[in-house]
Amino acid sequence: MNAYAPPIPYRPDLEQLEPEEAAQIAELESVFVRMAHTVAEREGRAHRAVHAKGHALLEAELQVEDGLPPELAQGLFARSGQYQAIVRFSSPPAEQLPDSVSTPRAIAIKVLGVEGPRAMGAEEAHTQDFLMVNGPAFTSPGVKGFLRSAKLLAATTERMPLTKQVISATLRGMERAVEAAGGESAKLKGLGGQPQVHPLGETYFTQVPFLYGPYIAKFSLAPISPSLLALHDRTLDGDADAQREAIAAVFDGLAEPVEWALRAQLCRDTTRMPIEDASVEWPEAESPHITVARLRVRPQPAWRDDASLREDALAFAPWHALAAHRPLGAINRARRVVMAASRAFRADFNRCPIHEPIA
Repeated sequence: MNAYAPPIPYRPDLEQLEPEEAAQIAELESVFVRMAHTVAEREGRAHRAVHAKGHALLEAELQVEDGLPPELAQGLFARSGQYQAIVRFSSPPAEQLPDSVSTPRAIAIKVLGVEGPRAMGAEEAHTQDFLMVNGPAFTSPGVKGFLRSAKLLAATTERMPLTKQVISATLRGMERAVEAAGGESAKLKGLGGQPQVHPLGETYFTQVPFLYGPYIAKFSLAPISPSLLALHDRTLDGDADAQREAIAAVFDGLAEPVEWALRAQLCRDTTRMPIEDASVEWPEAESPHITVARLRVRPQPAWRDDASLREDALAFAPWHALAAHRPLGAINRARRVVMAASRAFRADFNRCPIHEPIA
């Protein structure tokens, strides 16, 4: 049996602002709002500045595990209980691109009726959000690299959709070659080389850290139902809305609920599991992902006729959080500003107020 190092208690000095971070975040905010505005002017409707295309909007339950050890029985997970939740499957960027332009799969979970002290700026809400993508590490260490990637993305927004499909197909071929050699390239996937696989069979990661009571953790979501596990690496057919159609087909055919494990990975070594470098995958050999709750989704229509309108009234953000799970690190500091600006623009352009739902 492995003996793991104890979890590292959070200390403020573990978070260090990057040089010129505030200016870079302000520029990042401008870039993302400009992308959202470009799309809105062309399509007549504002979408999210990232992860704009929704594939499913589902009602769910989150069941916190009973008997967690003290280091894991923290915050939302301090005691066993069941919460209502909303789950959204999506993909970037700011455009409603056909799924033949393959980008990372994403999932957002909004847990409702969560009581307790709130993270700064989330005092009025009673939700805990988890935003994840199907890769364990972010594409850049911090805000500087994030800004550089955002500028490249902004330069192609609403331009050359056919060319993007051709480039994406090329990148997928390159990624397959890398994986055949035993590797994996987060950069190729992020640029459009994400394999066209079924989103319900994927494992998802927050990529960035959060407080976990007195400790620090990243979160992940892994399928546990056999029907979901059977979809791992399942190739999708189709073009424009392949993911939406594939998810709908699964939930239309379900006879019973399906489950995912929500897992926490505690920081046990701040050198090998850094707070500020989001590009580093934390080694599971030194700190495994441990199940702290189960996400259960019953059979239901995955994308109703009014799904787009329902999406308009919702916002998912890592800063919708308990103080016990406050987002940490530079990428999360940037997301706080950027996502708030994107929300404000979307609500104003669509004339649709965004409110946190109540259980």
